[in-house]
Formats: sequence, C-alpha cells, structure tokens
Amino acid sequence: MAKKILSFLCVVSLILPGCTEQNKKKILFDGKDVTNWLTEGPVTVSDSVVRMDGVGKMTLKNGMFTDFELLLTAKTVDNGKGEVRFHTDENGNGGYAVALNNDLDHQQWWTKTGSLLSVRNLTKSIVKNNEWFNLRIRVEGKKIEVAVNDELLVDYIEPAQPYRTPENRSQILSGGTFCLQSTEGIVEVKFIEVTPLKIEKTVIDSQLVQAIDESSDEIIKLHQANFPVLDYHVHLKEDLTLELARSQSRKYGINYALAPNCGIGFPIQNDAQVLEYFNGMKGQPFVQAMQGEGREWPATFSKEVRDLFDYVFTDAMTFTDRKGNRTRLWMPDEVFIDDEQKYMDLIVENIVKVMDEPMDVYVNPNFLPDAMNDRYDLFWTDERQNKVIEAMVRTHKVL
Repeated sequence: MAKKILSFLCVVSLILPGCTEQNKKKILFDGKDVTNWLTEGPVTVSDSVVRMDGVGKMTLKNGMFTDFELLLTAKTVDNGKGEVRFHTDENGNGGYAVALNNDLDHQQWWTKTGSLLSVRNLTKSIVKNNEWFNLRIRVEGKKIEVAVNDELLVDYIEPAQPYRTPENRSQILSGGTFCLQSTEGIVEVKFIEVTPLKIEKTVIDSQLVQAIDESSDEIIKLHQANFPVLDYHVHLKEDLTLELARSQSRKYGINYALAPNCGIGFPIQNDAQVLEYFNGMKGQPFVQAMQGEGREWPATFSKEVRDLFDYVFTDAMTFTDRKGNRTRLWMPDEVFIDDEQKYMDLIVENIVKVMDEPMDVYVNPNFLPDAMNDRYDLFWTDERQNKVIEAMVRTHKVL
C-alpha cells in the first residue's frame, strides 16, 4: 500500500485502597506529577503534560484492576510510537497492549493507533501525529473495547480457551495494573482517568456464548503471528453497508479497504464526487482504495484526487476490440470471438497496455470470458504469462 491508541492507567489515591470502589472515577494523571507511577527511562512532566521519550515507561503503583474503563488524552509527536498496557504486573510486563502509532511510512503499517496488539491489529489510524486524541479502553468481563475519539475500533470477546502463541501467552484477562510507554520517539499524555466496574457472572456467561472459537479461527492466528489482515478489495452495497462493515471488522478482526467504483457509468464519475465521498468517510476506520473503471479513468480523475486514495487498482476487463466494440469480458453478450487464440492475444495486449496506467495494483489478472474459461491452461501459455509479468516489472505494478 502506497500511503501509508492510548491509554489508561489507574491510580490509587495517594494513599490507596481507593481502587476497590466500584464505578467511581479516579484521576490517575491530572497534569501535575507522576508520584503514583513507577517511571523508567526518559519520563518528564512539563506544562501539564507527561512526556515519554524513546524507551520512557510509567507503571501505576499498587494498582489492581480487573474490570474498568480507562480514558486518556494522548498525542504522538512526529512519528513517535507507544503502547498502553493493562492487566500487567507491577513492573508493567505482560497483559494486553493497545498501540499508539500514527506513522504512515513505517514498514510495519498494520499496528495503528487503537490496535489490540496481536489480537486485533488495525491498518488504519483515524487520528494524526501531533494532534491530541482521546483513547478509551473498556474491559468488562471477557469483552475488551477500544475506542478512539468515540469511534469504536475493537470489540473483542476473549473465549474460554484463547489462541495464543508462546510469546503472547500473557495476553489473558486476569487483573493487574496499567503501564504506559513509548517504544520509539515521543508520546505525550495530558489526562488519565479510570473507572472500576463491577460485572455480574451472568454477563460473562453470555459473552462466552458469543465468543469466537479461536481453535479454528485462522484470523487470530495471523494476528498472533504479526501478519497483516486486510481485505484489499471491498465494495459497499446492499448486503454490506458501512455500519455492517464496521461491525464485522471489529468483531472478526479483518481490516477492510473500501473501494468505490470510479469511472464513466459508475457511482463516482468525477473529481467532485470523489471529494464528496471522502467528506462522508471522515473518521471512518477503513483504508481507502480507488477502483478505476474502463480505460477512461486516468483522464476522468485528476492526479490530485487520485492521490487522496491509499492506493489505486484496476483491471483489463474493459477495452475496445479490433472491430470497435466496447467490451466487458464478464458480459457474454459483449464478447465477440472469431478466433479464440487471436482473441487471447488481444486480451494480453490490452493487459500490457493497462500496466502503463497510473495505478498501483493490477487485479482480476487472469480473467477469461465464459466461452474460454474452461480451457485456462490452453490460453494462458508461458509466453503470454511472461509478457504480462515483464510489463508489470517494467512499470513497478503489484499483482
């Protein structure tokens, strides 16, 4: 892909046992000092902001929270990165971690702000570097919610037998304290508040019924292996609304790249409609891709507008044949074949031409019309495949 959360902490009062009081908000950091925190490395307080630099780390002393709602206001400075950990030990180790990461250029692009790391990694950050944002982490029984600026990003229920790799074996809901740390560069926090919660056992029983069986869930295995989970090609339609896409992404852990169809005769036909689309997508947790339709799309949309998308993709399924017929290969009544081998040469010729279009990713790469698809190997000879591969290499396209 071309272009390429926070917090919490819990504090006890200066004297403590206050953490046992349920549903009573407790300020863990109010801009004054970090007396109630065990700090390591570069951790400073200035102008009512606590700053962690490089490997700065602060762990709440004498904290013991099981169910809670943690609120904090944080900022990543430039491309600073960090984590908010909960259910950790007294040294800030173990437990779950939520990412603070708004770096669009980092090689590991799939652990953005709000990610429940290694469980629900997010490929899209809805906030930016050098801007304050609010992070909410809520643990209620077996459910973990993570929200950024009130946008719910993670809605995870830990099953009775969660799948964890050996290095992630401490990612189990239990109880513990909070830890806030920078892992690279500077992370700042100006407010931390926690509200302990009391959960009835019946709630937990109900949650476990809803939990995904992770013994057979391939998605959690990918997250645990730190492998990006992103569907690069998703279209909103009647059976997949924006709200349903958000809900499914939160529940199942699959990130979506939404791809509006852009071209003559399609839902988005000009620059103004692209801008209107992006205005409606502000704050949405999705990667944005453009699907260029037809062969006119490079001239239909300006480079400035195309560059608003995270990446652009197209296919070669629409073209004009040698008799001047506008052809869409998936429409049998638009496919006119006299000689199948010559028609296959025409398909390859058009694919090679498409590689020169200003797109990043070539999709539907080997599509054949219905009349030829039953003899795929006959038409996709090594010579024809190599022509396509050479064109892709020459133009630096992704398949």
